[in-house]
Amino acid sequence: MSYPLTDIEGVDNDTALLLKSAGVRSTEKLLEAARTSRGRKALAAKTGLDEKKLLAFANAADCMRVRGISKEYADLLRAAGVDTVKELKYRNPANLAQAMAEANRKRKCVRLLPSEKLIVRWIEHAKKLTLKITY
Repeated sequence: MSYPLTDIEGVDNDTALLLKSAGVRSTEKLLEAARTSRGRKALAAKTGLDEKKLLAFANAADCMRVRGISKEYADLLRAAGVDTVKELKYRNPANLAQAMAEANRKRKCVRLLPSEKLIVRWIEHAKKLTLKITY
């Protein structure tokens, strides 16, 4: 599923305009453009954005491919230490639920925490997704 670039934490309107000037108009296009180190270098050259920042944006967009993970839940996952789909697929649901609750207490990312049952579904879906980003 594709989302607007501004749904990614850290992508403000100015950053979105820079990305759009390079032909990247959605999270799906961002994943295509920034999936490899070479792609991130090229995108950094076109936009003036830092490669590490582009990788963080691509990782967030990648997590948003998991069914049920909205912008807010992607932010909460990142706050709980899960930056990539690859990391998510190896997480223990109970431990992740606990880490997300702790992260939400500190950062107030969401009003309603995901249930452990929902986290299990995320993990199962993440296991079925092909990995898009190379490092």
